[in-house]
Amino acid sequence: MTTPRRANANEITVIVPQRPPFVDERGQISNLIDAPFGSALVITSVKGAIRGNHYHKTDYHYSWLQRGGLIYSHRPFGETSPPQQWIIKPGQMFYTPPMYEHAMHFTEDSVLVVLARNNREMADYEQDTVRVPPIA
Repeated sequence: MTTPRRANANEITVIVPQRPPFVDERGQISNLIDAPFGSALVITSVKGAIRGNHYHKTDYHYSWLQRGGLIYSHRPFGETSPPQQWIIKPGQMFYTPPMYEHAMHFTEDSVLVVLARNNREMADYEQDTVRVPPIA
């Protein structure tokens, strides 16, 4: 899977379904996603933290919640309507496309693995990131 499928031209699939793991006597292997990436991050957040409130011009990212909990919000850049929201639980992967304002409100101390299209060297990241007023 490279990019989540759209139900129609205006709808993004946010929750990314996971394939069943490979299991044998040694344990299991869970394939999170198949897509080209420029960076991989592990982000820890304390309960009550809010991250995001920005959009990326070209970057996309897949985020996998390893532990904790969060509420993910997003909407297309420039929209003024309330954002869509999802409650994310451990083991779920969610997708943020380019040009979508997004925010994460952490409801528990959390560990989030983020796989992003672009590299995350600070100058590159800042050039592609546009801050917006709080959306959630």
